[in-house]
Amino acid sequence: MTARRPRWLAGLALLTSLPAIALPGYETVRTEFRSSDATLLARDGRPLHRLRLDMQVRRQEWTPLDEISPALLRAVILSEDRRFAEHNGLDWAAAGKAAWSNLRGNPTRGASTLTMQLAGLLDEDSQRRGRRSFFGKISQSTAALRLERFWRKGEIAEAYLNLVSFRGELQGVAAMSRQLFGKWPHGLDERESALAAALLRAPNAVPTRVAERACRLLTEMDRAGECQGLDSFAGQALAGGLRAADNDSAPQLAPHLARRLLDTPGSRVRSSVDADLQAFATTALRRHLGALRRQNVEDGAVIVIDNARGEVLAWVGSSGDLSAAAEVDGMTALRQAGSTLKPFLYALAFEQKHLNPASLIEDAPLMLDTGNGLYAPQNYEAGYRGWVSARAALGGSLNVPAVRTLVRVGANPFHAALQKNGFSSLRQDGEWYGYSLALGSADISLLTLANAYRTLANGGQWSPLSFGRATFNCRSAGCSGVFAGPPRRAHSAASSYLVSDILADRNARAATFGLESWLATPYWSAVKTGTSKDMRDNWCAGFSRRYTVAVWVGNASGSPMHDVSGISGAAPVWREVMDWLHRGDPASGRPAISSQPPAAPAGVVRSAIRFEPASEPPREEWFIAGSEQTVIRAAGGNALARIAYPAEGSIIALDPDIPPARQRLPLRLSAPAAAGWHWQLDGKPLARADQPAHWLPQPGRHTLQLTDRNGALVDRVSFEVRAMKGKR
Repeated sequence: MTARRPRWLAGLALLTSLPAIALPGYETVRTEFRSSDATLLARDGRPLHRLRLDMQVRRQEWTPLDEISPALLRAVILSEDRRFAEHNGLDWAAAGKAAWSNLRGNPTRGASTLTMQLAGLLDEDSQRRGRRSFFGKISQSTAALRLERFWRKGEIAEAYLNLVSFRGELQGVAAMSRQLFGKWPHGLDERESALAAALLRAPNAVPTRVAERACRLLTEMDRAGECQGLDSFAGQALAGGLRAADNDSAPQLAPHLARRLLDTPGSRVRSSVDADLQAFATTALRRHLGALRRQNVEDGAVIVIDNARGEVLAWVGSSGDLSAAAEVDGMTALRQAGSTLKPFLYALAFEQKHLNPASLIEDAPLMLDTGNGLYAPQNYEAGYRGWVSARAALGGSLNVPAVRTLVRVGANPFHAALQKNGFSSLRQDGEWYGYSLALGSADISLLTLANAYRTLANGGQWSPLSFGRATFNCRSAGCSGVFAGPPRRAHSAASSYLVSDILADRNARAATFGLESWLATPYWSAVKTGTSKDMRDNWCAGFSRRYTVAVWVGNASGSPMHDVSGISGAAPVWREVMDWLHRGDPASGRPAISSQPPAAPAGVVRSAIRFEPASEPPREEWFIAGSEQTVIRAAGGNALARIAYPAEGSIIALDPDIPPARQRLPLRLSAPAAAGWHWQLDGKPLARADQPAHWLPQPGRHTLQLTDRNGALVDRVSFEVRAMKGKR
């Protein structure tokens, strides 16, 4: 014994003198451990959604030793390191046995202890090289001695079980337990534990081999009876057949939002979202879409915003498994706006005093020359109503009066107003969209629409949205500029109030929607629906004093719905969510929220009015101060006359093979001219405007003006004439 001891001491001295792996402490390892998933939290800290971000490995959260089944720990020690509790990191007896077997030509697995294996797991460089040479073992052995010196046995076992790979991408006991057996580690029984331990030596072995190894472990654990049927059980487990349907413990309520807010594996990000509201909005949307399934409707989205703070309280991006395109986020997808842009058009007309809520606009057939043909807008419902007030036109969502209003204010000024309201997806100028911009031909997102309606709720003051401290990752035009930028004035407080009052007036929309509809809430709210061409999109956006809610219903594929309008598609979901917000729930401590009509801002006055002839009943009406009237009469037919052709920005090409006399351009108006009106071209008189006029075009840039009998400018357009080369 005395002769051998110096050699043992010399060997130990050799081990401790060689360069060791730089080893972190137990607390450092545990703190720096990262799940492959990130978790999105609600405003109260409850989990909303769990999202996998690291695709190299699958990890769950770190599992403490006292939450791991004792059966698993026993099976792992039996399989990997029987003298784990006795040695100091190196099992000399096992090492000697392995060396003797190798010398005799019967190589065995080796003598790596759990501590040595943990050292290898901690040494990223060793894992990358994957070496198992003698010097590699010395380095690992030295690290094991140091681990045993500074770590407790329980900490070594715990770290090993959290870092070791079991099968394929599954790393750590929690990921293995959830993915293979559909349970958490504390619930593993002896048979499951034996299968898991058997995987450590051959992570990718076929089920029969794993079952064979597990049966030997069960026999050593005095549970040989568990070997019966183990082959089929192992095959089922390794194929994922035992994985629970609700394998993820976190509720999966916000998949689209999670992809926008989570970017770091292992992170837990708290958002402004209300978990109960998110769950209710999801359920309400899915329930209603289920009822519309036979009408070819499968997709939808819902957003709820706190008006004052701008915090997003709910973000439902799709209908989930009801949709064939569930990955598409309906919140930021660009779709035709339909009638939802009309409030911003009338707000501009009121602000510029082109109109007031009592102004009469003719709802009658209209044909406008666009330079590319005639544009003839139609109302959603067949027929026309003659002269209607701006209040009735907006409340009833009439199309022809909206187009006439756009003619009055101009496409470019309206486009600029929409930009101020946050519609950054409108990349072209107003003339590019033309008259159809009044009817929502432009593509917008539900997200930008919701914040624009919130802008009306806040008196015309635009400000960005937020998720509290969470940072939104915008990667599309549908969210551009929504979460950044300084507050700005989009509309005056006065014009915003007038529009909001109209959208809250059930009498104003009664002729189209009836007095009682999904839009008629028992509390004050202002709301507007919209339907795009061919019923491809339904919208409903509106606000109370505290909340803005917006809903889109349609199909991500763009296919049309069957007889589904905004009032029957999106409005019921809007109403359900808005009611939930205001009725409260005493059982859960959620108070009821009151919503009273807002007070009129400075510069807005109310006046009694009557119509001559009596096209609408007498009433009290709101006006911007200085524009009030008491008697409202229909304007002359030329009140909305504007230059219809040539259109602003037109490029007219002359054909040299056609005689010039046959290329004269007709000068057209959108309505009859008044007596004494004249055309002027490039500042020079051209012709009377109340008679047919044609102009022989000359190459170059030109400005055409329409003036009244006093020489005042009524309208002006710029266009260009280009000469083409003749045929040779």
